[in-house]
Amino acid sequence: MKLLVFAHRLDLGGTQAHAIEMAARLRDRHGYQIVFHAGAGPLQQMMDDHRLPLVVSPDARFQPSLARMRVLRELVAREKPDLIHAWDAWQGIEAFCAVHMTMQVPLIISDMGMTLSHMLPRQVTTTFGVLAVQQQAQQQGWQRSAHLPLPLDLNRNAPDAIDRQQARDVMRVGRDDLLIVAMARLTHSMKAESLLHMIECLRRLGRQLPLRLAIVGDGGARAELQHMATRANRELGRKAISLPGAMTDPRPAYAAADMVIGMGASALRGMAFGKPVIVTGDLAFARLFDPGTAEWFTANGLHGVGDDDDGYAMQRLIVQLATDPQLRDRLGRFGRDHVTRHHDLDRLSDDFAALCRTARDVPPQPTVGGAMRSAVIYLRERRFRASCFRGLGET
Repeated sequence: MKLLVFAHRLDLGGTQAHAIEMAARLRDRHGYQIVFHAGAGPLQQMMDDHRLPLVVSPDARFQPSLARMRVLRELVAREKPDLIHAWDAWQGIEAFCAVHMTMQVPLIISDMGMTLSHMLPRQVTTTFGVLAVQQQAQQQGWQRSAHLPLPLDLNRNAPDAIDRQQARDVMRVGRDDLLIVAMARLTHSMKAESLLHMIECLRRLGRQLPLRLAIVGDGGARAELQHMATRANRELGRKAISLPGAMTDPRPAYAAADMVIGMGASALRGMAFGKPVIVTGDLAFARLFDPGTAEWFTANGLHGVGDDDDGYAMQRLIVQLATDPQLRDRLGRFGRDHVTRHHDLDRLSDDFAALCRTARDVPPQPTVGGAMRSAVIYLRERRFRASCFRGLGET
């Protein structure tokens, strides 16, 4: 099968790394011929590592973009793929309008968002990263839907994939330090809120416990976060909090960590490295990923909404993990076992390959009514139209 993978800009974070890993595995394990189409970005190095050629899509300020749709049509006419795989909602909408409806090219959409994107066409085969979202879509009329959890390469993301001591040396972590790693886009969003709570927790706890916090990432909120970190470090009399910037390959940070705090893909990678994970979200949400919460997180995604307690829930969990090494070890092993059972790239690529064959063999059935429905919802919710620099349903 010739598969055209249509993804967002190759920025760090989000689902782009998962799109690259899935495309490479479909090629290596199932013999697919891959054409990868996405905006240029720092993850091009990862593309090179996986030997995937990139056809660059144009930048645009907002999505959907007529310029990107035009280039996509030209690429499809030239490459003649058997199937298009669009990662995330906006790419799905652009592919649906540009080539599925007009050129009758089979399409499959993977929406990894934490909420249902109602403007997606219901007649197109669609996978959802969150089980509860997939179930909601099924109830609301999606004709062909499936649950596709975030796929993870468990060989590259493993406790023994990176030398831990070398990683801690690179991160300048002392032998007795307890390193907390938070991996996130530093944007003014719920992620920034949880990062601010982390800094405040370190300021409160840093005199009693040998804690270190590394906030790995970049974005518009970095200056505000750095200002808070500098003040906290000055108060503690040591560099307890650092913002080392974005990392094209973040695996050394996970390897060096004693615990990970985050949501979505970053929490998942922390578990893959055998680290205990505190899952965050909006309004100071913080919960351990443990046997008591795993079922809920599996159904609803690695995030949540709290009760705005100024980060005290997170603080209690940090103390609990920092003072109990056996708990850290036990939860690390539990998390690794969870991702092995639920997020293994090999198994998920097999499942997805079967979906691709079905989507390819089912004649496209784009309807005017379906297109009008998507257009009406888009126009109604246009005030929420996402910047092309962010993406709908970002994880």
